[in-house]
Amino acid sequence: MNASALALALAFAMGAPAAGQSLYDESSWRPLTGDNKAFRAGDVLTVQVFENSSAVTSADTGTRRNNSLQAELAHGPRTVAQTSLGVGGDFEGGGRTQRASRLLTTVTVVVQEVLPNGQLRIAGDQVLTVNEELQRVTLEGVVRAVDIGHGNVVQSTRIADARITYVGEGDLSERQRRAWWRRLFDAVGF
Repeated sequence: MNASALALALAFAMGAPAAGQSLYDESSWRPLTGDNKAFRAGDVLTVQVFENSSAVTSADTGTRRNNSLQAELAHGPRTVAQTSLGVGGDFEGGGRTQRASRLLTTVTVVVQEVLPNGQLRIAGDQVLTVNEELQRVTLEGVVRAVDIGHGNVVQSTRIADARITYVGEGDLSERQRRAWWRRLFDAVGF
């Protein structure tokens, strides 16, 4: 290489600054020994849904009322007119409501947003078809990053503001609903 070509290459190299890009990206960096847990929007998270609920309500009511009113009109020692009025009533009623439900499933959801306090807003749904019945599980809520366990799994009992919906669609679900005319009669009181 001659001296003029070397001078030209040196001038060109000194005139343009070298541009380099780091291999380190702070937003996605994970240590080699770190867990692979959801921590940013778009990451997936597995939720184990273990929900048991039961409620029993009963009420017994009994009331009795007796009222009476008497009036007498007298003229001297003798009674001229006498009247009385009596009103009474009895009511006894009662009712009992009992409900129990249990939902066990696993749903994979997506982190929708990382909140300012570091918590993760999650949402997702799962659709299954069993015996031509469509079953849909929808889950939304807020998860603390510290509650995410090994294997990127969190239990539904650790989700704040959890909204878990389980809906079935198909012939079996339709048969369990009361007919429109029966609901109308119930509303009227028949």
